[in-house]
Amino acid sequence: MPAPPYLLHFDQIGEQDFGFIASTQQASNLPFAVKRVFWTYATPAGVIRGNHANKTTQEVLIAITGSITVTADSGQGSIEFVLDSPSVGLYIPALCWTNLHFSEGTVAVCLASTDFEESDYIRDYQDFRSIVAKASV
Repeated sequence: MPAPPYLLHFDQIGEQDFGFIASTQQASNLPFAVKRVFWTYATPAGVIRGNHANKTTQEVLIAITGSITVTADSGQGSIEFVLDSPSVGLYIPALCWTNLHFSEGTVAVCLASTDFEESDYIRDYQDFRSIVAKASV
């Protein structure tokens, strides 16, 4: 059975008058070694991003500015998360279907366990459901 998604809270130092730094502190808060980092920005309002799952790639998604409402389905039903703090990330395991709704002006960073490989993507929801059902047996 695929792992469920969950929130990660990053180390945060600083103060309101000076500002803050959030850190994974040498990646000890991450459930995998980071192989790729990418960011998403200028997503128009109303556009749904994600709309896929990965076969093997694990990710941590962070809203640096703005907010992201994430609907995550690991085969046991959907869970909704709201990312609206740069000190909180969402762990997205392999075999987890996601839909992402960005607020206007959102900048997101994603830490991934693999390099990009198109063959790792499941882009059809029915194919995803079939793969998850087979993995759960």
